[in-house]
Amino acid sequence: MSIDRVATNAQTQYLLSQIMQANKSLDQSQAQVSSGKVATDYAGIGDKTAALEAARAAAARASAYQSNTQLALTQTDLQDTQLTTLSGLAAQLQKAIQTAAGNSDGTSLVDTANSIFQQASAILNSTDANGNYIYSGQKTNVAPFSAADLGTMSTNGNVSDYFTNGDIKKTVLVGDGQTQQIGVLASDIGEKLMQALKDIYVADGNGNGDLSGQLTSAQVDDLTNTALPDAVNATTSLNAATAANGDAYNSLNDAMTQQQSVSNLYQGFVSDIEDVDMATALTNLNSNQVALQAALSVASRLGQLSLLNYLPAVTTSG
Repeated sequence: MSIDRVATNAQTQYLLSQIMQANKSLDQSQAQVSSGKVATDYAGIGDKTAALEAARAAAARASAYQSNTQLALTQTDLQDTQLTTLSGLAAQLQKAIQTAAGNSDGTSLVDTANSIFQQASAILNSTDANGNYIYSGQKTNVAPFSAADLGTMSTNGNVSDYFTNGDIKKTVLVGDGQTQQIGVLASDIGEKLMQALKDIYVADGNGNGDLSGQLTSAQVDDLTNTALPDAVNATTSLNAATAANGDAYNSLNDAMTQQQSVSNLYQGFVSDIEDVDMATALTNLNSNQVALQAALSVASRLGQLSLLNYLPAVTTSG
């Protein structure tokens, strides 16, 4: 006859299941504390998976729009500097013509015109960090202004013939269904200025020095009635282009702010679903450790119990 243990097989199996469950809960708590996430797979997210992926996709779109907008802001900021410079050059030319006509002295006028031509040409043919021409429209690999010098432009064809840019201004996508035009065409900002410069060169006899020194009344009238109005038009046009570029820059800044808000909103949704509350996770970890230790302790003690522990001691007589 054998003396059975107090614990039955059913009790043992129940305790084993409790140990397995406690161990599983402990593993989950440890993973949450370690990763900071509710779960590392979709099974742990459950019925919130679709909402999680939708929020992630929306946050990713907002981030992509932010990247596009930031590049556009960089370009419009550069354009602002260059347009302001061009506007200043046009104003400088306007003042030089007025001074020459007012004093009937064109001594330095052509030199001023040549200097302005070189500076304006460099701006019109400027490139971005990728080597693309900024003011070429869709023809980003083609220099938008082809005249090598003021003499070439003034003696061969029309001013417009030397502008080879495309006719499509660059736009950027700044949101779902929202675009912002940022492109500026060389012909729009340079043609009037170049026409005023050509007027001076032609008045100088196409570089023969006719405007050097004292001017005749006919030359003064020519400058006043031809070159000066074109210079005024160039200044007005460039001021308007600079203002429009500034408006685009402000719109892009507004879009950037909106995108950041959207991104923060959806990233918050993602965090609410997948990020664990660390204080709660640490509390659960401690609780699950205690629960597992308790289950193991009970199982160990239960496995050691038998009826012998409860039988009275037997004494033998000598």
